[in-house]
Amino acid sequence: MTKLMIYGATGYTGRMAAAHARKAGLPLILAGRTSAIVDLAEALQAEPRVFGLDDEGVIDAALSDVGVLLNCAGPFMHTAEPLMRAAIRNGVHYLDIAAELDSYRLAEELDAKALAAGVMLLPGSGGSVAMLGCLAGHAAGRVTRPQKIAIALHVSGSMSRGSAISASQNVSARTLMRMDGQLVDRPASELVPFDFGKGPVDSFPVTLPDLITIAKATGIPNIETFVHVSGDAFPAGDLSHLPDGPSAEAREANRYQAAVQVTGDNGVIVRSILDTVNGYSFTPMAAAEAARRVLAGESRPGFQTPAGMFGNGFAETIADTRIVDL
Repeated sequence: MTKLMIYGATGYTGRMAAAHARKAGLPLILAGRTSAIVDLAEALQAEPRVFGLDDEGVIDAALSDVGVLLNCAGPFMHTAEPLMRAAIRNGVHYLDIAAELDSYRLAEELDAKALAAGVMLLPGSGGSVAMLGCLAGHAAGRVTRPQKIAIALHVSGSMSRGSAISASQNVSARTLMRMDGQLVDRPASELVPFDFGKGPVDSFPVTLPDLITIAKATGIPNIETFVHVSGDAFPAGDLSHLPDGPSAEAREANRYQAAVQVTGDNGVIVRSILDTVNGYSFTPMAAAEAARRVLAGESRPGFQTPAGMFGNGFAETIADTRIVDL
């Protein structure tokens, strides 16, 4: 079973991931709920499969010859569970591009079943989880026994329609941080300055899945996550009227950055920053590269993270990405 299936391949990010996978020469199946997948598959010389996620038997039949499944169909609150469970039933490694905390809690919950089945669950194989995880792991390696990490993502430019709808359906009523290994509530109004390379700017605390993934990959017991927004990254109004996603020109004009501060048990503090292409360019490239590597045999059963699986240098293999120590 050496084929890659991309589910949700007609979506904004899914189409780009499919194009990158085809460019990499991967044996490719493009799948989704509607027959729109057929035209895309024909254009990319891939095999189309049309199926929904309501019938386990239908999903199992569709995965019968698949080695790796990349789920690009958000909101992931609707797709992650049926596809993760199907992957475990059918011995298929599962990847996705989710930025929703519940997808990672689900992967934690299914870890033992995936381990027993020899299946890897790798949510966040592209996107901010890969960016922040690699940055956190890199900086953590600069101190002795890291105890605390504060990490922030600078989101620039506009949001895709699918991401905006997914975000609107997954707004957490709780703002969380990790304290002494546990997820606890924190004040939502506390602004913290981060320097992304052009001087300090206020960033607000948010509940990111990195509270789970960074803890899993590094073992750091105290983690805080923040976001700084510029441009119209979080739109208002009728989200269904948004364009499919930012144009290539808009992506080119709006790079992403991340900043991290790590404290060691001796009180030493280090800072690093990551600079990369727009998130909507990084995500499909990273997801396709992760899928390529898993197809080539790089996998471990159970719930894994991109940085934990591929190393802290993974993000820097994607496009024009660099980490700088301050």
